[in-house]
Amino acid sequence: MTDNRPDSDAQDPWAEIRPYNDDEVAGVLARLTHEPELLDALTRFRLPRLSRVMPGLSRTLASLALRRQARGVASVRDFQQRIAGYMERMIRTSTDAFETEGLDALNDDTAYLFIGNHRDISLDPAFVNYALYLAGRNTVRIAIGDNLLKKPYVTDLMRLNKSFIVPRSARGKRAMLAAYQKLSSYIRHSITADNHSIWMAQREGRAKDGIDRTDPAIIKMMTMARRTEDRQASLGEAIAELRLVPVAISYEYDPCDVQKARELHALHSSGAYEKGQYEDIQSIVAGITGHKGRVMLSFGTPLDASFGAPDAVAAEIDRQVLEGYHLFPSHYLALETLGEAPDLVDQSEVTDADRARFQARLQQVPAELRDWWLAQYANPVLNKAGRAPYDPAAEQDEQDQQAD
Repeated sequence: MTDNRPDSDAQDPWAEIRPYNDDEVAGVLARLTHEPELLDALTRFRLPRLSRVMPGLSRTLASLALRRQARGVASVRDFQQRIAGYMERMIRTSTDAFETEGLDALNDDTAYLFIGNHRDISLDPAFVNYALYLAGRNTVRIAIGDNLLKKPYVTDLMRLNKSFIVPRSARGKRAMLAAYQKLSSYIRHSITADNHSIWMAQREGRAKDGIDRTDPAIIKMMTMARRTEDRQASLGEAIAELRLVPVAISYEYDPCDVQKARELHALHSSGAYEKGQYEDIQSIVAGITGHKGRVMLSFGTPLDASFGAPDAVAAEIDRQVLEGYHLFPSHYLALETLGEAPDLVDQSEVTDADRARFQARLQQVPAELRDWWLAQYANPVLNKAGRAPYDPAAEQDEQDQQAD
């Protein structure tokens, strides 16, 4: 089948990184329904026994199912309408509650650059999109790193869902600069010309230790296009033009918490962590299907032109994210279990059921990973109080020294 992925040209300079347009949807869907790797992945997940015994038949059944799902999908909006049904079912089956605050203070016909804390590869922007969908607003274009797009079918699926590509694999300073210039130009065009909102994470990679912190380098990238076009433009003017709004997402429980703890423990104990071939995809599936308890999404207020340096912008994003971050019983119970900062442990809303649920999850965590697991939940309490975060690595090193 012919590959109809668009190439960049003068009329469409962002073709290689932007989401797919409506006139590309039919061709992409047709390609996906015959993509062997996608069909194999689906059958391993939905028909594991049949995929082992009769792989050809299972692949045929998966292709037929995909074609049935794709019937009548002629635009990106159609595709997202199909996804909305799955999102509603996911929320119903894997969350106990989903609440949103702050969205009603933002204009419903204005594009914003939402920059959020990053806990889950796919769910963070998915919950933002779902909140916008429920409010009758247009969904966002989603920034996604090319490190997650190692399979062409994954790239296709993400770009159908309005994702655009953040370059992380470019080699050499000149290549990286050109890639980030193009990315910055696309972001600015989306906000100021298309009036289409964007979601980006505040840093590269998920926060695995419960500490949400903005990378100032992202602020520099966002403002490159305006400041290249107008050398006289200040950083603050470039920020105000993008209508940057911090967003905080809070999960009572993170379905990938054990995997995150394992990665941090491996980095500390051996100095390296090697991801498996399909680990990112497995994390996406775990995030979608795993139990999350309650989820809170908090929209902040747009940043103005008063900022003079990227660090100041990052600090304001961090302040709003921390202010909007909601603490659940799991956070206080983790801090209590660690024996840290007892004065911050608020048990006023901790029920016996909360405690039992927390203990049941903790018992499933391997002993060597427990401090790393607990830190993910305890650190947001410490952060909001302005205290130093809990560092399992430092704690472990101190215990080792005492043992010697």
